[in-house]
Amino acid sequence: MPRAQLTVLEKLDKAKTQGYHFLAIVIAGMGFFTDAYDLFSISLVSKLLGRLYYTDLTYKNPGTLPPNVSAAVTGVALCGTLAGQLFFGWLGDRLGRKSVYGFTLILMVICSLASGLSFGHQPKGVIATLCFFRFWLGFGVGGDYPLSATIMSEYANKKTRGSFIAAVFAMQGFGILFAALVSLVVSAAFKARYKAPSYKVDRAGSTVPEADYVWRIILMFGSIPAALTYYWRMRMPETARYTALIARNTKQAASDMSKVLQEEIVEDLDKAETDVVGADQWGLFSPQFAKRHGLHLLATTTTWFFLDIAFYSQNLFQKDIFTKVGWIPPAATMNAIEEVFRISRAQTYIALCGTVPGYWFTVAFIDIIGRFWIQLMGFFFMTVFMLGLAVPYHHWTLPHNHTGFVVMYGLTFFFANFGPNSTTFIVPAEVFPARLRSTCHGISAACGKAGAIVGAFGFLYAAQGSPPDRGYKKGIGLRNSLFVLAVSNFLGMFMTLFVPEAKGKSLEEVAKENLEDGEEDTRV
Repeated sequence: MPRAQLTVLEKLDKAKTQGYHFLAIVIAGMGFFTDAYDLFSISLVSKLLGRLYYTDLTYKNPGTLPPNVSAAVTGVALCGTLAGQLFFGWLGDRLGRKSVYGFTLILMVICSLASGLSFGHQPKGVIATLCFFRFWLGFGVGGDYPLSATIMSEYANKKTRGSFIAAVFAMQGFGILFAALVSLVVSAAFKARYKAPSYKVDRAGSTVPEADYVWRIILMFGSIPAALTYYWRMRMPETARYTALIARNTKQAASDMSKVLQEEIVEDLDKAETDVVGADQWGLFSPQFAKRHGLHLLATTTTWFFLDIAFYSQNLFQKDIFTKVGWIPPAATMNAIEEVFRISRAQTYIALCGTVPGYWFTVAFIDIIGRFWIQLMGFFFMTVFMLGLAVPYHHWTLPHNHTGFVVMYGLTFFFANFGPNSTTFIVPAEVFPARLRSTCHGISAACGKAGAIVGAFGFLYAAQGSPPDRGYKKGIGLRNSLFVLAVSNFLGMFMTLFVPEAKGKSLEEVAKENLEDGEEDTRV
């Protein structure tokens, strides 16, 4: 016989959409807004860092970050994010979701500000300081993934839970757009105030000293939205599912949710101690977990891994891709600040036309179409459009075809976000039992960041053509790299076949917490 559902959890599952749902979306979503800003803003300023600290005036082209430095600057925050996802995911199941939620935000604010500071003006000091603080910034960002997803899933009703979690994650799109807009405004202001010739005309004069402030302002600006939401995070009550099912304090859970739902919830405390959901105590490495959720964990980890190889490669190195196909002029024809401006403008277009709309299509349709079909469709079209870029690659490099390339490239972002980039975040927050939900989401997200690290480090070297950029060895070239990303998307599509559908079900039902040990769900 299925176990009985607690009254407080049943009330949450059946609650109408109310103000507290939207407040929770904003509180959790602003964390993701900041996460995206912090992780992706580095791609807007890395070219400027190369000009400022690694320019050789005897060379015909402006300075670029050496391969090892570029890999470190781009990838160190991802390494910190991976560690943070594992650590805070585990901690969220041990101490509570709310207990560690504020700490991740404080860490992001402090390290975001510190990223714009540096010890001295020598390249080694500046880059070492930047990498140190961006690692710990990533560590805080990593904690936001499992905690925000788990909190939103446990607050939401079962009818619109997918849309609410997707809305939290959709703030990532606004964070990416905001980073591009801030960079655009800052670089435009400095460009207007400090006139400079192109590098080809005056190598030394093309980088004005004031350009050193540009990258610092852009990186430090990410601390503002995070700081604004700290107070509201601290006022959120612990989720009812943690309090009732893990802390085993059903009375407190009913009291907290009575205030949130603004109605009195009366729980049968005697019954709550015995025959209710969440009574199992087996852990992550138990045979019971392997039997019920082993395949689910394999599916959520591998799909996120394959997605992020492509997604982060595209995001972090789109400036290089745009340069290679001619959408951004050669670096020598611009001054340092103008290059930042043009990169920011290009990324703003992509964010507006492809990135942001994709997230909100997911919000609109996920509780209609379902997680499984959106993820499968997204991977399929990402594969198709990546092949559409790779197969006729020479065609896209011709000057009159640049717009077509950008449109195709934007469509891969659209179907990433109206697809697996959203659903890989949502599904792990739904399919695992409450006492392991944050941990398993952290593991899934960490595997995603492992894919991002592969994409960030691997694409940097693999995309080098003939002749390679200064300091690099010849790689397989951009065209072949696009084929590799297409294969990664196809593998993600295959592993999606093992992802369970959670649409319209309570968390306890989809995680099988309503079943006795040894009992199987026989429903189709």
